[in-house]
Amino acid sequence: MIEKLQAHYGFSRMPFGRNLAPGMLHRHAAHNEAVARIAWCISERSIGVITGEVGAGKTVSVRTVLAGLDPSRHTIIYLPNPMIGVRGMHEEILNVFGQSPSHLGSRLFTQVSKALIAEREERGRTPVLVLDEGHLLSYEQLETIRMLTNTSMDQDSPLACLLVGQPTLRRTMKLAVLAALEQRTALRYTMPGMTQAETASYIAHHVNLAGRADQLFTEDAMNLIHSTGRGYPRAVNNLALQSLVAAFAAGKNLVDETAARSAVSEVID
Repeated sequence: MIEKLQAHYGFSRMPFGRNLAPGMLHRHAAHNEAVARIAWCISERSIGVITGEVGAGKTVSVRTVLAGLDPSRHTIIYLPNPMIGVRGMHEEILNVFGQSPSHLGSRLFTQVSKALIAEREERGRTPVLVLDEGHLLSYEQLETIRMLTNTSMDQDSPLACLLVGQPTLRRTMKLAVLAALEQRTALRYTMPGMTQAETASYIAHHVNLAGRADQLFTEDAMNLIHSTGRGYPRAVNNLALQSLVAAFAAGKNLVDETAARSAVSEVID
């Protein structure tokens, strides 16, 4: 099926894939803004909160910045699963530094703190802690993050920390019990969807990466994909791909509004 679809459209590869190299990404405004702010947050060793709806491109923006960091000056600690609890967070951090976690919970926090400080002061590398799916973090985990970034009497932080999650994360951090963490947060950015023009450019960009330089999607099709997906890259990917399949099944060489409507009904229903 995939081979026939590629041959039908003259693709050298399937478009709208998720695992693109940083240099192949579409640079729309929200992505560029997020990348610039994240890079600033890391350079300042601050706490940053990046939020957005599912598929808005949060993780892609973070990974773009991480891919460009100098490994001789930064140590990346990426935690994708918040369900590991406070001890799990400590253990994962120590694993990155090649240390065996203490069996005593009372000593574990101190061990982690010393490891983070040593990484920066002795090895000259800034630890960059990234917690994905941050809206699922518990109060205890969020308080632990505050304490890890507060080891020098509020004068400095041994690490940069990025919390990445859905919009509920920002609402959670505004609760009174997390006031101290909220006050220490230097960056707050909510990623919007792409504009209609950016969605059209995004679709054209991915089609071009697949080997087609001409306009494959009609304007009406792109407008429908944009309005249905609200300009969020993941939704646009899914709708555009399903539109390609629908047009292929109908024997069309162009993806028109009819094919896009078929895709919308498939994805929504």
